[in-house]
Amino acid sequence: MNSRGSGRSEGLMRCLGALAMSLSVAGCAGVGGPDRSLERGFQPYAGDARVWHQPGAEAEAARVAALLDRAVERVEATHGLPFARPVRVHLCRDEACFDRLVRTPRLTAAVVPDNFLVLAPRLFDREPERLFPILTHELSHLHLGQRLGHYTPWIPTWFHEGLATLAADGGGAEYASDRQALGAWCAGRKIDFALAPVPDRRQGHRDFGLNIHEYYRQSWRAVGHLAATQPDRFRAFLRALQAGGDFHIAFADAYYTGPGTALAGYCTETVHYTADAAPPD
Repeated sequence: MNSRGSGRSEGLMRCLGALAMSLSVAGCAGVGGPDRSLERGFQPYAGDARVWHQPGAEAEAARVAALLDRAVERVEATHGLPFARPVRVHLCRDEACFDRLVRTPRLTAAVVPDNFLVLAPRLFDREPERLFPILTHELSHLHLGQRLGHYTPWIPTWFHEGLATLAADGGGAEYASDRQALGAWCAGRKIDFALAPVPDRRQGHRDFGLNIHEYYRQSWRAVGHLAATQPDRFRAFLRALQAGGDFHIAFADAYYTGPGTALAGYCTETVHYTADAAPPD
């Protein structure tokens, strides 16, 4: 067997091992059937069966329904593939509903195990301007989850979040400016794109000394750099990844190098950053 074939076999074994670990840690979409208990308290919106809401949140559901087609189109254009299954979005009218489904504090939306997409009420009262970008961001996670399962530890978290923020044109990274993210990079607080994923733990902003907003911004700009500078290679890589390929093998096949090398200097090239204002409080 040649070296590339051997590498593919090793990548497949890593992928299968990570998948087995993920099933024991967080479950996988489609395994054992959907968890119907998650739908407790929701009902389909009369104007669009893709939107489910708590009783009394019909007006909020109408707002989501009006945005949904455009958000789906953005995600499918970024990912280069249609959704594998029909989308469904759930929206909570009160915080107790959201807290029941999402244990991580201070989130505005999430895709939880079983590929269950849920929006927090703050998107309709305190942060209405973020509704479309955050909906699009979470739909990107759902799109990948429909094809690969909810928990995919063999794909670096920076890529998950960078791709979703790219699809949302910055949605999720609004509270850090390019200047702030670049300043963190130059100060040595930067994502290590060469770091291999850890099967039983998703690496995040704290691993690189970043706050969550800087982390999302750096992730977004990195993935956007890959997509903009060599779009054909990015499409080939993303297609292989969505077909279940090992992240690092798919990347090497497309770019003939690893992400650490491909992204080594992107943050210092000012063309990829704008002198935007400081983030809002």
